[in-house]
Amino acid sequence: MQTARIAIVGAGLSGLYAAYLLERRGIREYVLLEARNTLGGRIASVSASEQAMADSTSTSDRFDLGPAWFWPDYQRELDRLVHDLGLERFKQFETGDMVVERSRDEPPVRVRGYVNSPASVRLTGGMGALIDALRSRLDPARIVTGQAVRRLRNMEAHLELESENGDGHLTVWRAEHVLLALPPRLVENTIAFEPALPQALAQQWRATATWMASHAKYVAIYDSPFWREHGLSGEARSAHGPLSEIHDASMPGGSAALFGFFGVPPHVRKNVSEDVLRTQCRAQLARLFGPQASTPRAEVIKDWAREPYTATAADLDATGHHAEAPPSTAASGPWRGRLTGIASEWSLHFPGYVAGAIEAARVAVQALPSFSLIPTPFR
Repeated sequence: MQTARIAIVGAGLSGLYAAYLLERRGIREYVLLEARNTLGGRIASVSASEQAMADSTSTSDRFDLGPAWFWPDYQRELDRLVHDLGLERFKQFETGDMVVERSRDEPPVRVRGYVNSPASVRLTGGMGALIDALRSRLDPARIVTGQAVRRLRNMEAHLELESENGDGHLTVWRAEHVLLALPPRLVENTIAFEPALPQALAQQWRATATWMASHAKYVAIYDSPFWREHGLSGEARSAHGPLSEIHDASMPGGSAALFGFFGVPPHVRKNVSEDVLRTQCRAQLARLFGPQASTPRAEVIKDWAREPYTATAADLDATGHHAEAPPSTAASGPWRGRLTGIASEWSLHFPGYVAGAIEAARVAVQALPSFSLIPTPFR
């Protein structure tokens, strides 16, 4: 049996940031368990050079397949972290006209573009740069990948976590406190609690939609942002599809790219092959931005609804809107003071956003019982 004072379930942004905060306090008696073989959770990037999923490779020429933006003017805590980690940021390119497809029976039209206020900002190297920076500041021995937590037992004196690897082998971990860095709905759907969570709390977690879980993104990578030469911002809206919203995803000093959100719902997408979807996306980009857009040198589809460590069956019918934050802890009963949700959906001010993951993790770490913050071996 493995032991730690604090067990963090999930090595997405909130889990990594919680571990980072513990390390800064000199608390190293923790374990960070991640079901995937890579870190970052819903933050994932594609490398322009490798034309494949990028995890540990540090490069500025990467494109986001999950969240891409933040707003430093009012997401101050995240902005401070970006500054403290020495990451470079830049404003989303919005100069020029946008293109609108109002129906499949009407040709696309150019309309005057608009600038977001407050400004939306991206990171050089994508949001994956934030994951890389946090990981580099953690003790790698405390991070265990390929371990999906399946069961949590409250043994009164301690908590037991049962995790499963890809071969079905089970490992038991013992801890005093557990931080759940998974979306509430995923926690309720995939982890068995002994004793059961309070019924009302379980229902609230189950009813909380997971941000990104119903979404899919398409990224097309080019040698140059040719649309800018024609006075276009790279932004588009379409009622025709398959992409409903498109943006310039180019990296300063790197490759050019366009990305779009699919307007096709998950239950429809699952019955269409990726080859067909890519063909339709290329045809749409050509309608909107000209024939050059039909020949990207690389293209990627990331369908989060097909990710078992992100989406549940309930997310296939989700609207895709940010949900109101549910309670992150049990107010009474055996789980009170032993278990805290720290994923972005538990953020009071920015539920579902990148900034929400930072806020929820910080609030939870600050509220940990004092016994969990004593940097002595746990026996």
